[in-house]
Amino acid sequence: CGLIFSNPILSHEKIATLYKESTFDYSHESDYLKKTYGNYLQKILPAKGKKSLHLLDIGCGNGFFLEEARDRGVGYVYGIEPGKESVKKAPKWLQKKITVGLFTKKSFKSQTFDIICCFHTLDHIVDPNTFLQGVYHSLKKGGKVLFIVHDTDGLSVKLFGEKSPIFDIEHIYLFNKETLTKLFIKNNFTILETFTVKNTYPLTYWVRMVPMPKIMKRVILSMFNKTHTGTIPLSLTAGNIGIIVQK
Repeated sequence: CGLIFSNPILSHEKIATLYKESTFDYSHESDYLKKTYGNYLQKILPAKGKKSLHLLDIGCGNGFFLEEARDRGVGYVYGIEPGKESVKKAPKWLQKKITVGLFTKKSFKSQTFDIICCFHTLDHIVDPNTFLQGVYHSLKKGGKVLFIVHDTDGLSVKLFGEKSPIFDIEHIYLFNKETLTKLFIKNNFTILETFTVKNTYPLTYWVRMVPMPKIMKRVILSMFNKTHTGTIPLSLTAGNIGIIVQK
């Protein structure tokens, strides 16, 4: 069917333990991600009535996207994140809105949220069907879901094949538009849109992600540092896809 997955993987218990011990280590990119994810959130926000919306971000890290959602008018924002140290890096007011733990069907009451978002977390889930059943349970009837994941048909895979950075020990399932669509249909969601994601990052980030000899990478990064050009932003559709669905 085109679905790519890792085999073998660590036990579910070991994976859960590792994510509980994880820390938020991409703070340098979070400001860029805020804008990117916020722009896609805007596609599903109503013109009126945003103040009454309840939004959940699964795998929210330090809550940077929840801050963006609130800035865009969403009245009630909540997150769930297994890494305790990541949650500690969230603003004090936001820490109270974040549940520390792994998301399951039992995490929240039925039909709690108007919008559920999840960014680069589905790729790490041991059982995506059970995970999406929990999302369906927590979502109000008519509610919308926004997911972003890596794309096995994306530019990075076409250029670098198995050396693409999306193939690593952390990712259990990797999708393209077709397999991602099939997964959500299987779990009773109505597909509204699938799209290719355009990410904006500084030049240094893109260089770090490109598989190349370490000495060459050090030379380029050193040049960026000396010329102060590494912070120049570059927007590319390099290998992420998104999906918007409805209950």
